[in-house]
Amino acid sequence: MKDTVILVTRYGMGHSQLSDLPLKLIEKYFNLLLQGVELPRVICFYTDGVKLTVAGSPVVDQLRELEGKGVRIIICSTCLEAMSLTKEVKVGIVGGMPDILEAQFRAEKVITI
Repeated sequence: MKDTVILVTRYGMGHSQLSDLPLKLIEKYFNLLLQGVELPRVICFYTDGVKLTVAGSPVVDQLRELEGKGVRIIICSTCLEAMSLTKEVKVGIVGGMPDILEAQFRAEKVITI
């Protein structure tokens, strides 16, 4: 496991006028990550990214599998509360910005998607 942190800040990956494309891309990204040899140490979710960790998300199963392989999943509590999603979380741990900052500072590499 590499000392890498991935920051997920959107409900999907990238911007597109095609409404389903960002979700297709994030599903592909997590599937490829699961197939690879190297895994990040932590994946942090904040702003709209928190929607990927709750009921109805198309990537909850992939995130559970990553978590089962030792990847720490941190979800911003402030973001969840602002969107009234706290009770909908299906994977990971609800943390705060201090947890996300700590993960970033400890990492050798930080990737934002």
